[in-house]
Amino acid sequence: MIGRPRPQPWASVEINAPIDLVWSVMLDTDRYAEWNPFVVRADTRTPPRVGQPIRLHVRWANGRGTVSPERISAVEPPTDASATAARIAALAYVYEGLPARLRLVRGTRWQRLTQHADGPTTYHTVEEFSGPLVRLAGPGRVAEGFRRHAEALKVRAESMAGERAC
Repeated sequence: MIGRPRPQPWASVEINAPIDLVWSVMLDTDRYAEWNPFVVRADTRTPPRVGQPIRLHVRWANGRGTVSPERISAVEPPTDASATAARIAALAYVYEGLPARLRLVRGTRWQRLTQHADGPTTYHTVEEFSGPLVRLAGPGRVAEGFRRHAEALKVRAESMAGERAC
């Protein structure tokens, strides 16, 4: 018997701002409360580094919230990807809550940026869930939160890009 595919919540958006600006907004965790309706606070040292803990204060669409303990697993600043003639960047963290320690729900959230020459920056995020109780983690509400996060990142970065252009 083949199992059902694991839900992988994701969101993607094109942002009319340079990749370096979008990256700086993503790493400025101290200012998340100013613009991010999903991760309303992120407790970590700045700038984020691989291996350091990060506690995400998440607000669901229904107004309820939770705190998610994570550990930063990738911080890859914008670099040239010679094979695609694009600039790319990535930030990732791994869920470390009790369900992860019990191997019931594991997850890694990836946030990736891509910008082709003088084009918009594409932001893509996905949660790579695994474990027998993934469905209880609420992949649908995570996907909804990712959409709100992506749209707010777009508004924030485009607003900052417009201010710099003036």
